[in-house]
Amino acid sequence: MGRLFGTDGVRGVANEGLTAELALGLSVSAAHVLAEVGSFEGHRPVAVVGRDPRASGEFLEAAVVAGLAGAGVDVLRVGVLPTPAVAYLTGSLGADLGVMLSASHNPMPDNGIKFFAQGGHKLADELEDRIEALYREHGTGQPWERPTGAAVGRVRDYDEGFDNYVAHLVGVLPNRLDGLKVVIDGANGAASRVSPEAFARAGAEVFTIGADPDGLNINDNCGSTHLDGLRTAVVEHGADLGVAHDGDADRCLAVDARGEVVDGDQILAVLALAMRDSGHLRKDTVVATVMSNLGFRLAMGREGIEVLQTAVGDRYVLEEMKRGGYALGGEQSGHVIALDHATTGDGTLTGLMLAARVAATGKSLSELANVMERLPQVLINVRDVDRSRVDTSAELAAAVTDAERELGGTGRVLLRSSGTEPLVRVMVEAADSEQAESVAGRLADVVKSSLG
Repeated sequence: MGRLFGTDGVRGVANEGLTAELALGLSVSAAHVLAEVGSFEGHRPVAVVGRDPRASGEFLEAAVVAGLAGAGVDVLRVGVLPTPAVAYLTGSLGADLGVMLSASHNPMPDNGIKFFAQGGHKLADELEDRIEALYREHGTGQPWERPTGAAVGRVRDYDEGFDNYVAHLVGVLPNRLDGLKVVIDGANGAASRVSPEAFARAGAEVFTIGADPDGLNINDNCGSTHLDGLRTAVVEHGADLGVAHDGDADRCLAVDARGEVVDGDQILAVLALAMRDSGHLRKDTVVATVMSNLGFRLAMGREGIEVLQTAVGDRYVLEEMKRGGYALGGEQSGHVIALDHATTGDGTLTGLMLAARVAATGKSLSELANVMERLPQVLINVRDVDRSRVDTSAELAAAVTDAERELGGTGRVLLRSSGTEPLVRVMVEAADSEQAESVAGRLADVVKSSLG
C-alpha cells in the first residue's frame, strides 16, 4: 500500500479514494500525534477547519470536524476560504492545528486534506508519517482513547475569519491600488469572494470572472490553468492587469493590459525587485525551483540578486526559505511565498503585491515583466520507462553531455524522473526555440531507447 500523504497532503477522488471514513480517521490520528509531540501543551486544543467550494467538501468537512471533536479538539469552522487563509487564521488565532479540504487546481471530482501545525505551518514529513502510521494501526482494530462528557470537542462557526483575513491582506500592502482596473478570475473556487473584496478594499476597480461557485464548476475552464477567459476579459474591460487563482487560491498567474500572460517566474522577478528596492529582500536572495526559466536566473543575476534553486514543489521552496532566512520564493506555476506575511503560497496576496508595484511605479505590468526574457522552454514527458535508471544510464549521461556542449552558455538541459508515474521529463531551454525543440526531441529518443 502506497503512502497516503503526497507533497501536498492527502488527495484522491472524493468518496472513492478519499472517503469520509479516511477523513475522520486521519483527523483523529492527527489530534493524537500532535498531542503526543507536545503541540497541545496540556491545554484543550483548538483547530481551524476550512474548505474550497467543491460539493464533496461538505461531507468531508463534516467527517473532519467529527473526528477532531471526537478526539477532544474544539473546532472553529471557517467555511469556504483559501488555503492560505486557513494557514493565516491558524496562526493568528493561536490554534493548535488547521485543516484545509481542497484539491487545489485538480478537477471537481477530486478533493484533499491538508494539515497545518501551530503557527499555520505545513507539517513535517516525520509528523505526516506518524499520523499515517497511527491511522493504519487503528484501522486494524486498535481502540482509540475517546473522551466523554465535557471532554469532547465543541464546534462553532467562525464567521469573522473572512474579514480578518482580508484585513490582513490589505494591511500588509506597501501602497494602495487607487486608479487601477483589475480583472480577477477566482476559478469558481475558494477565492471567489476573498480576492475581489481584498482588491476593492485596497482601492482597485474590480471586474470578476469565475466567481460564481456552485460546488461543481471549480477550475472548470477558468482559473490559473485556463487563462484564455481572463485574457479576453482584461482587454474587453480595458483593465491594467488580470489575476487568476487556482481552486484553493494558493497560486496566482497574471495577464497584462495587452492580454499577454505573465507567469510565476516573471511575477517573482517583479516582486524581487520591488522588495530589493524597499530593503525587504533579505540577503538579496530569492528561492526558486530547478524548473524556473533560465531567463529568470539571468535577469536576477543582472540585478545583483542571487537565486537559490530547490527541487520542484512549494514545500521545498519554503524549507529552503526557512533554513536560510529568506523572504521571497516561488515557482513558475504561480506559487509565490512572501514569508514576512504568509506561511505558505498565497495567490491573493501575490496578486495584490503585484498590483501594488504597478500602482507605485506608474509602469505597466508588461513593462515591469520585461525585466526578464522568457527563453524558449521545451518539455517532453517520456512515458513507460524505468525512471529509477535516469541517473545511472551511461548512454543517457553521454547524450546529456553532448546536448549541453551543443547549447553552450545559451541554454540548459534538465532530466527529472516523476515521483509517481513511470515517466521521465526532458526539459531543454535555449535562446533559439528550434534548437531547443531539436535537442529535446533527440534526448527524448535516447531516454526511450536507454530506459525503455
